Amino acid sequence: MRVTLLGTGDAIGTPKIGCSCPVCTAARATGRQRLRSATLVEIGEKQILVDTGPDLRAQLLAAGSPHIDAVIWTHGHYDHFMGYGEFYRIQKVPPVYAAPPTMEYAASVFSFLPLDKHPVEPYQPFDLFGAKVTLFPVNHPPMPTFGVRIEHEGAVLALTADTSARISRASKACLAGADLLVLDAIVPDGFTITKHMNYADALALAEELSPAEFRCTHASHLLDWDTPHLARDMEQFEL
Repeated sequence: MRVTLLGTGDAIGTPKIGCSCPVCTAARATGRQRLRSATLVEIGEKQILVDTGPDLRAQLLAAGSPHIDAVIWTHGHYDHFMGYGEFYRIQKVPPVYAAPPTMEYAASVFSFLPLDKHPVEPYQPFDLFGAKVTLFPVNHPPMPTFGVRIEHEGAVLALTADTSARISRASKACLAGADLLVLDAIVPDGFTITKHMNYADALALAEELSPAEFRCTHASHLLDWDTPHLARDMEQFEL
């Protein structure tokens, strides 16, 4: 299983438009950026996207224009699903897998596309191209939001969508023991955002879950580029 983190930024992205903070200034000077949420997972010859943020066109071009065979949506926020429209007139629109509330809302936005919809119940694993996929609820009120666990040939990817650190025991079990764990960490230590984890929250949860490899994602422009464990756009892992 090959995993490429196509987008590791928050809803605003980095650099933030109109911002002159040190992180955004360095980003403009060096061409670095954090695009919005999307993760490419390759299972054999099949290509799966977890989330389709609004930067998807640029991300797919950067990844070599792969044909996408399936999409998994974590929740119905703009920065996680709105890029699905980029498939219009590009390829046969890929089937979408999501929990029922996510599917109902996000699919309604794309009523102009012939969606192949697959509602998935939380904690009920399903097969996708030979991989075992499980969606599980996390905590991002008031939007129903889900993490994803993908297992294939002994390798495990576990990632959260937007979430606070207050996650149920059952959902923590779905995040535990991963070869690659990807966790929301939107702001540095010292900030409190009730719908997300800060960097310290993410580190503490990662220590509890004992992954082989760990990355923080959904990072805002408040996080320095050299922050340990911080994910980078187009970072790739062989699991």
